[in-house]
Order: sequence, then C-alpha cells, then structure tokens
Amino acid sequence: MTLDAIRSDLIAAPHGFFTRAGGASSGLYEGLNAGLGSRDQRGAVQMNRERVAAHLGVAPDHLHGVHQVHSADVVRVDGPLGEPRPKADALVTDRPGEALAILTADCQPVLFEDREAGVIGAAHAGWKGALGGVLEATLEAMEALGARTIRAAIGPSISQRNYEVGPEMLDAFLAEDAEAARFFANGEGDRMMLDLPGYGLHRLRRAGVEAEWTGHCTYADEARFYSYRRATHRGEPDYGRLIAAIRL
Repeated sequence: MTLDAIRSDLIAAPHGFFTRAGGASSGLYEGLNAGLGSRDQRGAVQMNRERVAAHLGVAPDHLHGVHQVHSADVVRVDGPLGEPRPKADALVTDRPGEALAILTADCQPVLFEDREAGVIGAAHAGWKGALGGVLEATLEAMEALGARTIRAAIGPSISQRNYEVGPEMLDAFLAEDAEAARFFANGEGDRMMLDLPGYGLHRLRRAGVEAEWTGHCTYADEARFYSYRRATHRGEPDYGRLIAAIRL
C-alpha cells in the first residue's frame, strides 16, 4: 500500500505528515506505526521507518530522530546521532541529504524550512513544549545556521473540540503567556477545551513566521491517525505513533 503523506504548500523541501496508511504494523498498531518506544514488534516499526525514508529518498540511517521528552531542547544534525538517541524535542540541519523526523499521537508535529538559506527543522510540540518555547528554540537554532525567512507547517494534531483539560491548565498557560486565554473555551462543568494548534500558530506568528495548520484532528479520524487520548479513553494498553519528516 502507498504511504499517505499530507503536505503543506508552505514547505518546498520533500516532506510529509504521514498517516497510518501503508504500514506493516498490525493489531492495535495497524498501519505505519513509527514509534520505537511503543510495544509494537520492533521489526515492523523498523520496516515502517524504512518506508518513510524511502519515500523521502534517503537511506534509513539518514532519517534522524530524538528521544522526545516534552522539552524545549533542540539538536543540530551534522551526521548520525548515535545511540542512545539524545533527549530533545526538535532537530535542525543545513546538511543536504539529511532527513529530520519527529513522532506524535495528538501533539503538534511542526516542520520548518528556509528554502533560500537551505535550513530545515522539525519539532514535537505538545502543550508543555509549546508553552516552554520549543518552537522559538527551533527558530533560534535554525537562525544560528543562517536561516532568515522561515516558514512552518503544523501537521495533524488534536483539535480543540476533542482536547478537554482542567482549569489548572489555563492557570499554567496564563502564568507563562498573558495572551493564552483566547485559546481556551468553556467545556462541561469546570472543564476547558484547549486549541493546541491555534496556540502553536500564535507562537509561530508572534515570532514573525508564516505558518499554517493542515487542519487534521488526530482524535477524530481513527482511520488515518493514532491518538494517545483516544487510546486512553478506551483503556487500550498502548498506541501507535505518527511520523512527520522533512529532507533537505
């Protein structure tokens, strides 16, 4: 089966926000599960990642990822990262032929490009990372490589209508960002509904970056996307991870 790679018109470099389609995993992980940290069969996950690398036109060892920890830390890729993978939530490079990948299952996958400077980036931005500055940290790391006109695309993420949080989340956001209140809507009782991709766009645009969200909700579309929250609501023991990647 052919891989299903959602693309953004803002990004010229080979890239994709990959859906579940075209993968070798089965059962709970049916489809293109790229999560080495999942309990899926490792051989199936490796095969899925190899298919993504081939789609982007690179060898599997040129598809680079990190051990994601919901931080604002960024890794510069100049070659193989080695094992264990560095703990971080974003990658940048100016090396042609290298591909950057991040994994998500409701959090925001964000791909960056300065096509004139020849610099790309990829970031994993859940609420902790977005609030903690991972998007701005990625921009700074790209600028250190010579980027000046950066565009960014946010891929499939959980949408506001499906992202219920407690009132303490609003307090946490307002403690760090006085402009954050407009990304929360009232839910049932004291629950709030968080617009995570809207907040990501806010942070990017405030930094002067042209950006868009592809508009896909991971929670709502089970056929195409894995979702941590959907799996949690169902009491499932694990969940697949989507991969987003970009190649210079």
